Amino acid sequence: MTSSFDLAVIGGGSAGYAAARTAQGLGLKVAVIEGGKHVGGLCILRGCMPTKTFLESAHRNHEIARAAEFGIRVGKPKPDWNAILKRKDRLIREFADYRKEQLEKGDFTFYRAHAKFRGPYHLVLKSVGKDKVPTEIEAKTFVVATGSRTAKREIPGLEKTGYWTSDDCLRVGKPIKSLIVLGGRAVGLEFAQYYAHLGVKVTIIQRSSQLLPESDPEVGQVLEKVFRQDGTDVFCGTEIVHVVQKGKSKRVEFLQGGRKKAVEAEQILQALGREPDLSGLECENAGVKIAKGKIVVSETQQSGVPHIFAAGDVCGPYEVVHLAIQQGEVAAKNAALLLRGGDLRAKMDYRMKLEVIFTSPEAAGVGYSERDCREMGWDIVTASYPFADHGKSIVMGEMNGFVKLIALKGRGEIVGAEVVGPHASDLIHEPMAIMRYRGTANDMAEMPHYHPTLSEIWTYPAEDIAEKIGIY
Repeated sequence: MTSSFDLAVIGGGSAGYAAARTAQGLGLKVAVIEGGKHVGGLCILRGCMPTKTFLESAHRNHEIARAAEFGIRVGKPKPDWNAILKRKDRLIREFADYRKEQLEKGDFTFYRAHAKFRGPYHLVLKSVGKDKVPTEIEAKTFVVATGSRTAKREIPGLEKTGYWTSDDCLRVGKPIKSLIVLGGRAVGLEFAQYYAHLGVKVTIIQRSSQLLPESDPEVGQVLEKVFRQDGTDVFCGTEIVHVVQKGKSKRVEFLQGGRKKAVEAEQILQALGREPDLSGLECENAGVKIAKGKIVVSETQQSGVPHIFAAGDVCGPYEVVHLAIQQGEVAAKNAALLLRGGDLRAKMDYRMKLEVIFTSPEAAGVGYSERDCREMGWDIVTASYPFADHGKSIVMGEMNGFVKLIALKGRGEIVGAEVVGPHASDLIHEPMAIMRYRGTANDMAEMPHYHPTLSEIWTYPAEDIAEKIGIY
């Protein structure tokens, strides 16, 4: 007899677990199918948590080397690569064990199996390991949340020469002397600085004209300046021509401004993006439309097949965990409404989309960038203020970067903010809170801020905008 469920969630990562937990809370009979080698999902196993654990070690090594600046005498720090790896493994094992316990002991059925669609309402399961699972289950609704994998790129000689992915970096417990990083977005920059802050000679090669090309130019400019100050070579506006093994080194040949250049290093990190992992799912059997490798969904997280939803990296448009969780929750709520004949009211709102890069200094942005606003034809006012002129950051010795607010010219409503500087990952939440309630620059300027704190830096661009539009 085929097991039957109200909702089947394919994938037990952040998006999948959020969908399952939400659906169960709404009274649905839920199954979760996880086919990965380990339980936990990308964020816990190969993404957010292990990379940030690595970065904490590297940043501390870098800060200790600056001790004399603060009147502290210490010897030159020496990183223990194997100890860093073991610390990461221990913490990630604890995080993953907790997620596994949540899935196994949750009020839903948990299958360790690979899944593929046999039709729009049926899944064929193949057990992972020794776990016994039914060969087939049926469900009235589905959420596909199978995550992403490292994308391969067509670069002459790269596959033959060999390279690391971010997954490979997380398993390395031995030092290297030099590294070429292909890519200047979040993953590439975080790993570039991880290795640089442990004493590795790093070179970054970025195709677009700036680091973090989705951000306004000044964000990437600050990080490029800091990377160069720390001894990292940065090449933007490039076209890779060829990759080749040269003795014990790997050589990347590229064009920049029409000129031929080349760099060599012990290893290459290919950090040129990820792609949805839909391998083996056979979505075509269920009639689910795939475009550019992703499941096409509406703002309700529905695919073209109304009872099949998707959440997380398999559908995008942004590959960040908090949005994947929201998507999973929206999908589950709408699945419940669909089963009960109600209107699908839960919808995604990317007005407050948030991204953080955990380099040092950190970079963060929320809402719309200045470029986004200009492209949409909005009449905006912007203002920035540098950390180099802010008391608390000067005391901390953290003077690289700035904060920036973007507001609509009419009433001064804040629609976006960017920060590059100390604790940017925390600071960005103040403008986000203002945006949540459609607050204005004047609201932020009038909020009391303790002195001296990093947070009070927001009052300066807020006052500037309020004055520009005549309401302060």
